[in-house]
Amino acid sequence: MKMENTPKKIWFDCDIMIGIPSPTPREVDDGITLMMALRQKNIEIVGISIVTNADYGYDVTKKFLKWYHNGPEIPVYKGSDLANDLGIENDATRALADALRKEKLSIIALGPNTNIATVLKNHPELASQIEEISFCLGRQPDFEFRPGLGNQPVLDYNFEKDVESMQVILDTNIPLLFSGFECSCSILLGSVDVDRLNGNGHEGDQWVYEQLLPWIARAKTAFGVDGFIPYDCTPLGYFTHPEYFKYYEDIPVEINIKKNDSNFFGRDTRTEKEFLEVSYDFKSKRKVKYAYKTLPGFEEKIIESLLRRD
Repeated sequence: MKMENTPKKIWFDCDIMIGIPSPTPREVDDGITLMMALRQKNIEIVGISIVTNADYGYDVTKKFLKWYHNGPEIPVYKGSDLANDLGIENDATRALADALRKEKLSIIALGPNTNIATVLKNHPELASQIEEISFCLGRQPDFEFRPGLGNQPVLDYNFEKDVESMQVILDTNIPLLFSGFECSCSILLGSVDVDRLNGNGHEGDQWVYEQLLPWIARAKTAFGVDGFIPYDCTPLGYFTHPEYFKYYEDIPVEINIKKNDSNFFGRDTRTEKEFLEVSYDFKSKRKVKYAYKTLPGFEEKIIESLLRRD
């Protein structure tokens, strides 16, 4: 029997790429979310799996654990490198399957779902060992992902990168939570919020700060705002601070093909694409929980966890 104060056991699957060498800055929110997760007392991360850029993601995750984790060792595993090989086993899928054979776990899924879906495709009997999965994806119909001043719609990347894997997961009975752009778009971390990471004598904080600055500058150029949305923090918040969100319970979900609403800065030339949508008007028997709003106070929880010294 689970004790009331026993931390929830979490498997952390992510496409962390903060600081990755690139001609332009890359997303930082997986890194911010990992920092936040490692400082929460009501969850226990039992394993971390990397999806896409597996070698870099593995190395930078090990750095984060060195900087921000003082407890028992958390193993890290390299998963699908390109998120295009559903069903092909790798270190991450084997480790997640082994972990699920030992105990029931919840999963936070912050990238394309190739690793998780591979486990479920190859070992469907393990679906009953997953208590729930919290994702950073999904939308209501006709809701566009328009950060900042709204001039440039962006992708539902985690879903669109591997649609087939999402379908595999939807075909199970695992309880699912979607927390995507709609839920997180009210949160904005700007220069003033992260300044205290600079020059405080902590190696990790200094490195993270130096990766955040170009990402904030990019947001100013691309979206017209001085700050970035830490998207991945809201699916984590479902496990750690669930009272800070508004939800639609048992809402039907469908994958629908519609006109492409984002050319991704000219790089996406598709005329149509798949949309992962929820609506009480849908007739689908598959239902999920959908976080549609972040309440005041959660942004402060993110900032507090980034600045906390254990």
